[in-house]
Amino acid sequence: MPHIVFDKKNRELVTPSKYEDFSFDFVAKSYDFTNKPRKPEYKIAVKKDNKKFFLTLKQKGENSLLKVDKVTRISPVQIVKDAINSYAKVVDANIVFSNTQNFNQKIKPDEKYLKDIDFFINDFKTDKELQIEIGFGSGRHLLHQAKTNPHIQFIGLEIHTPSIEQLLKQIRIQNIENILVVSYDARLFMEFINSNKVGRIFVHFPVPWDKKPHRRIYSNAFINEALRVLKKDGTLELRTDSRKYFDYCTNLLTNLPKGKIVIDINKDLQISSKYEDRWKKQGKNIYDVTLYCDQEDKDIDLNYDFNFDEDIQFDNIIKNLPSKAIIEDDYFVHIEDIFIIENRTNSGLIQVTFGSFDRPLNKYILVEDKKAGYFQDLPLPSSANIKAHKKLKEILKDDRS
Repeated sequence: MPHIVFDKKNRELVTPSKYEDFSFDFVAKSYDFTNKPRKPEYKIAVKKDNKKFFLTLKQKGENSLLKVDKVTRISPVQIVKDAINSYAKVVDANIVFSNTQNFNQKIKPDEKYLKDIDFFINDFKTDKELQIEIGFGSGRHLLHQAKTNPHIQFIGLEIHTPSIEQLLKQIRIQNIENILVVSYDARLFMEFINSNKVGRIFVHFPVPWDKKPHRRIYSNAFINEALRVLKKDGTLELRTDSRKYFDYCTNLLTNLPKGKIVIDINKDLQISSKYEDRWKKQGKNIYDVTLYCDQEDKDIDLNYDFNFDEDIQFDNIIKNLPSKAIIEDDYFVHIEDIFIIENRTNSGLIQVTFGSFDRPLNKYILVEDKKAGYFQDLPLPSSANIKAHKKLKEILKDDRS
């Protein structure tokens, strides 16, 4: 990531101040609430147009290091590079080392096929039946399904960037209009899909995770979410070459209160992946287990208010915030760090990690004039994030306020 190293013989940054298109709103200094000695670290609040983020300033040997804060980093990276350079000019820094060019960027969402999770929360609407493939790999099965069923809207979930790039290329080459792609954890994605909208969910050849079963897609929570989003008679379809994974999933499905499952061995599909072809040549068995949904569910409400209602006495609460993680059955909260805003009373930042164990969220809570709010943007309204937010409100409550 872009950064500069400069010696300490420079002017101090005066806030608030502005240089060209960048505003430097405040500087916050690390506060030791864990009683572990460390060198001071600073968060510098930067704003350009409607984008807000932090730069991190810390000691590096006899010099200072300035880089983008990992939690709030934004794209394109050019904005970060320009912000770092603007800071250096404002303080008249004597630069020892700089690294501000030629950065590799991950694939970015576009307006047509590749979407981020916010799109599915705020903007996604369709009257078509949905079908979802989780971990589409090379995309051969997903492309075949979409071409065969043009009246259905398909959603492909994948976290492997080269696979996403390959699928997007084929979507454009084959002129397919009914696939949307999202890079997101499938175990959490379903919370943002309306109930009773999905006809089929495909989980083909997931990673077995024999040594880390907690990372598997299938769990009681995942199956329950799948049943909620599926239409009546919709299906959750597992296809795997792993007998251990098949046995594990079948055990989960046969312990549901009610339901219908169908099991097949070495069933032929109209399309298969190159890996499946290879496994069949090796004589490996292919197992299918299909769960049928037999009921309809109520819609969920994603409009949750992530505000902090009460006044927060920052100077009081930072003395008593828990340094150890608070862990519940289906969510957690961990105060990571605290920063005090310089030249302001009763104001600061609380860095916190919270929410789901599978997809933890790292955010800053900004407290100014006794009012608190999440810096940059609000958390996604998942059930784990909502529960964690309620716990945070309890933690930040000061009985002396």
